Amino acid sequence: MQNNEGMLVLFSGPSGVGKDTVLDIILDKDERLQRSVSLTTREKRCGEVDGEDYYFVTKDEFHTMIQNGQVLEYAQYGENIYGTPKAPVDKWLKEGKTVILKIEVKGAQKIREIYPDAVSIFLMPPSMKVLEERIRIRGTEDEADIERRLEIAKNEVMRSADYDFVVVNDNLETASNNVLGIIKALNFTYKRMNKKISEVIENV
Repeated sequence: MQNNEGMLVLFSGPSGVGKDTVLDIILDKDERLQRSVSLTTREKRCGEVDGEDYYFVTKDEFHTMIQNGQVLEYAQYGENIYGTPKAPVDKWLKEGKTVILKIEVKGAQKIREIYPDAVSIFLMPPSMKVLEERIRIRGTEDEADIERRLEIAKNEVMRSADYDFVVVNDNLETASNNVLGIIKALNFTYKRMNKKISEVIENV
């Protein structure tokens, strides 16, 4: 029997490593998993749904939420601000869901301070050369952006030692199964099964 208490999973990795694809696969395989939805001040793009892709808010609304302690972490990219709203995460955890939060390395550190029981998984590229090839294949960045992303990626890979688990994305299906296997196994640790163990002992 699965523990009824929710679990927060922090999921990080450098740009181009395949985080979104892996998340899509594991969410498709296990409907009990809940993907956290980020806040953003950027304009909604065609086909995006508020509350599913992002929570779309104005900059004034975002700053008010920050002042009221309603944002777990945030960062600014260009003209837009992105962040993690606290209320939905707390609601899902209270409902006993496993909440997966895709987050960059600095943000993960902030989240750990608020949720010390959070579990962290780092998705690692098989090599920096492969990561560079994947970024170049996308064709969405110029040379300067590619060099910048690779430099950031090197620093992020060095921070993988801060994470509980490291999964190499050499094969998409294998990596997805490994991430999902970690999450499933975590539900049966002694700490999370302690309540069930107590119930069994009491009924002896």
